[in-house]
Amino acid sequence: MKVYIKNKLFSITGKSTVTDASGKSLFDVKGRAFSPTKVKRVCTLDGKTLYKVRNKWFRFLFHSALIYDADKNRIAKIKDRIFSPGYDIEVEGATYSINGKWFSMQSEILKNGVTVGIVRRQFTVIRDAFELEAGEEEMPFMIAFVIAMDNICDRKSAQRT
Repeated sequence: MKVYIKNKLFSITGKSTVTDASGKSLFDVKGRAFSPTKVKRVCTLDGKTLYKVRNKWFRFLFHSALIYDADKNRIAKIKDRIFSPGYDIEVEGATYSINGKWFSMQSEILKNGVTVGIVRRQFTVIRDAFELEAGEEEMPFMIAFVIAMDNICDRKSAQRT
């Protein structure tokens, strides 16, 4: 299954849309205005929160983001690697990783060493856009990964300026 995640051009809250190839909305990503940790929620179209994503407050050597489930339990920590391109994801019961630089055109999402998703960054002049290819049953969780990685990338960019 392929979905397209597009950040809204003019959004104080950091809202994104998640659509299929035909443009039909599948999920909403809602943010908060003026959130220091860039809190975003992956929601169903009727507003039910599936996952909450936010940057970690403090960092030591690397940037990271956290993913919470609908019951507010932390279920994943995503951190960038210091010496090699990609991200490592700590999830109970599985080992996830994303191989490839975030600004490259394509990255692989691996679960226990097996590819379970592909993220393609689509460069546009005015907004971030991503194509995510993964299994339908894990799609909301994979969307949370992409949002977390984009949050980390945005935080790194903001600190450079």
